[in-house]
Amino acid sequence: MLPSVSTHYGPLLKGREGVRGTMFYLSLIEHNLPVPPHLLSRPLLDAVKEELERLFLDKVISSLGLCVSVYDIQSIEGGFIFPGDGSSTYKVVFRLVMFRPFVGEILGGRIEKSSADGLRLSLGFFNDIYVPVHLLQQPCKLGPDNIWIWQHECGELTLDLNEEVHFRVADIKYPSIPIEQKEDAEPFAPMEIIGDIYGDGLGLLSWWAE
Repeated sequence: MLPSVSTHYGPLLKGREGVRGTMFYLSLIEHNLPVPPHLLSRPLLDAVKEELERLFLDKVISSLGLCVSVYDIQSIEGGFIFPGDGSSTYKVVFRLVMFRPFVGEILGGRIEKSSADGLRLSLGFFNDIYVPVHLLQQPCKLGPDNIWIWQHECGELTLDLNEEVHFRVADIKYPSIPIEQKEDAEPFAPMEIIGDIYGDGLGLLSWWAE
């Protein structure tokens, strides 16, 4: 059963180390939660929180983003046991901390992968961030070992793996689950960020250091 999303609030945090922006939000959610029998001997609040974490942590809710943590539980009602089901079902209202940057936001990450298609970046806890070739600093070329090179007027500047970068969020996508997937395809990502490093102050931090 999908959760009922009443509303969402933000921002929760104004960034974290290595990252600028307001990419974390609180989302208020109402959900009919079955608590399995093996948790019913525990204090109700603990049992509900554990089950919420199992269901939502590191999961993507379309249009809301990636769940980072359960922030708080505001109310628990019910406790109905349906015939033939040993679980006790509660109506729970709670808030989740969601990762959902906005388009145009500047974030910081590291280069995780480089290929002919562009770059893949990582924030540490999230790594489905893609910078296509046309959103790299221009003009650029693909050098040895699939490393991209910005052909700057002052010389060639490489985008090496594991280097820290600033990028602009160009788009956020929530792809549909594919019916079939090729064996050599990348694992399905329910949330993808398209990044842009074409502009002043974007790209490697070392490029813009005073």
